Amino acid sequence: MQHHIQQDLQVPGHKEALTSDLHYYYIMELAFYWSLMFSQFTDIKRKDFAIMFVHHFATIALITFSYVNNMVRVGTLVMCLHDASDFLLEAAKMANYAKCQRLCDLLFVMFGLLFVSTRLGLYPMWILNTTLFESWEIVGPYPSWWIFNLLLLLLQLLHSFWSYLIIRITCKAIAKGKAGKWNPLHVSKDDRSDIETSSDEEDSTPSMSKSGHNSTTNGTNGYLSSGLYSEEH
Repeated sequence: MQHHIQQDLQVPGHKEALTSDLHYYYIMELAFYWSLMFSQFTDIKRKDFAIMFVHHFATIALITFSYVNNMVRVGTLVMCLHDASDFLLEAAKMANYAKCQRLCDLLFVMFGLLFVSTRLGLYPMWILNTTLFESWEIVGPYPSWWIFNLLLLLLQLLHSFWSYLIIRITCKAIAKGKAGKWNPLHVSKDDRSDIETSSDEEDSTPSMSKSGHNSTTNGTNGYLSSGLYSEEH
């Protein structure tokens, strides 16, 4: 797979036939992130609004840029890596709403472990290492190389921020768990996640927020920061 990433960056002008599966995958991902971008302006404004806007903008730019420049192999790998943990966050949130606390806790722990390992482990060591260093040695930088890698580095900064929030919230939840029940998704009394309410509730409840693509709601993609930042995505 690493060889495929190198091929994408070695021949920036090279065109290959794009399979229908990859085409529709790109279309769905792009539509999803555009919907998140627009919904930010109609939803309740959260204190991580600017961070989430930057995340959505960078993601849309990367998806569009990799598609237009025929860097679909590296683009697909980046999207798959981000999607790997998001479904666990959404599943944990559903379990929370269904009042299945043990299942919720288990799913959230799995989400946290997978989020940190993929976005602080695989992403920088596999994707960034190839796009930044190995491609530089093979063909050197070219105009689109700078744009592509700057956007990828921006995502890594957001990954680090959200990972810090996840770890911090988890540690606080474990500490509070000794004194009583804790809710890792921070669902408030009106059954809306912390991401969907004001951040002022963060001190009144011992839990945290979530959202699949949200870092806490997204994360990665997305609303993680909303939930985690609000706690807390």
